[in-house]
Parts: sequence; structure tokens; C-alpha cells
Amino acid sequence: MTKSEKALELFANNFNCSQAVLAAFAPDFGLDEELALKLGTSFGGGARNAEICGAVSGALMALGLKYGHHISEDKEQKSRSYAIAVDYTNRFKKANGSIVCRDLLGYDLTIPEEAACIKEKCLFAQVCPKMIQSAVEILEDVFTDYQ
Repeated sequence: MTKSEKALELFANNFNCSQAVLAAFAPDFGLDEELALKLGTSFGGGARNAEICGAVSGALMALGLKYGHHISEDKEQKSRSYAIAVDYTNRFKKANGSIVCRDLLGYDLTIPEEAACIKEKCLFAQVCPKMIQSAVEILEDVFTDYQ
């Protein structure tokens, strides 16, 4: 099963976009799937505020697992990690027009009337799987480019 398939399967089974993306990559970094699902919970729906797309947040956490800064004196690693994150978000923006949940959905889930439109139009089911797949594919490309 590919990472995209895994992430989409998780999303189809009631996990949010952030959980799906992070958990699809978790085993690669020795992170238990349950822990990844827990960690990603609050980031879905743009951290429940229609801000940064949860799929992007999940991908950024996976990038942190691979390239993250963890030694206080290692400024080079910190800079490299930040640069990779910026590259990732730029690629996602180029592919999808934004990294912001409300822009991607076309509605703000924090506004009750707009949240109702999201549900009525089934946008979570239509838009989010595309964002998850894009997030995973771009993440795989970034991992390849920054061996």
C-alpha cells in the first residue's frame, strides 16, 4: 500500500487530514501509529480554526521527524530544517493555490453558516482527499530531493 493510499484510507475511516498524513509516514520514523494519530488530532481543519491545512501540518510534522533540529547548538540543522519546510509549503501552494484551510475549502469552518455550507456541499469529502494526496506526494518528492 502506498503512502497516499494509507493516508486516504485513514481519512476515510474518520481520521482527519493531519492525522492521516502524519500516520501514513509514522512507521518510517519509528513512531507508533496510535501516537501519530493522537499527535495529529488537533491539527485537522486548520487547527480547528480554518488556518494552515491539516494535511500540510501533518506533512510538516513528518518533515520534522526526518530533518528536525534537536541539538541546540546545531544552527546549520535548524536552518536546513526551516528551509526544507519553506520549500515544502511553497510546493504545496504552487500545486494547490494556498496552504490555508478556508482558502482551499472556499469556506471558513469556524463560521457556523459557512460550516453548514461545507457539510451541505460535502467539501470535506471532495476537497480534503485531494489535499491529502497532494500533501503526501509533495512530501515524498521533498524526501527524495533532500536525501
